[in-house]
Amino acid sequence: MTKILFICHGNICRSPMAEYMFKDMVLKNNLQSEYMIDSAAVSYEEEGNSIYPPAKEILKRHNIPFGNHKAHRMQKSDYNKYDIIICMDESNIYNIMRIISEDPLNKVHRLLEYTSDNRDISDPWYTGDFERAYQDINEGLKALLEFTNK
Repeated sequence: MTKILFICHGNICRSPMAEYMFKDMVLKNNLQSEYMIDSAAVSYEEEGNSIYPPAKEILKRHNIPFGNHKAHRMQKSDYNKYDIIICMDESNIYNIMRIISEDPLNKVHRLLEYTSDNRDISDPWYTGDFERAYQDINEGLKALLEFTNK
């Protein structure tokens, strides 16, 4: 079983989008028994909050089911719990390193590292462009699924 944790700043936009989008991909490929999937934040700012309404709307628009999500911060112990820790941008990696101190097993990556376009996924909290975030996350998740399902 591959255990994946998706990370963004507050765990209300990009990381829960990635979590539910990946769960949907896994389900559609009948691979549910092969993965454990969750998401978390690098800050406490949104702790306990649900998915941001525009992020919910983009998931609904693309027919991606989502649950009763509550934002929470990544814990140092999560490093040992998960095989891969997927960040949406470079600042997430910086903040994760403040939580875990080191990454000796090379578990921490940006999502788009798995594609030919290794870049950050822009934060729709600031850009307002949830569709672009969705498309970028979708591209990364397809590549991640292929990478982990070899």
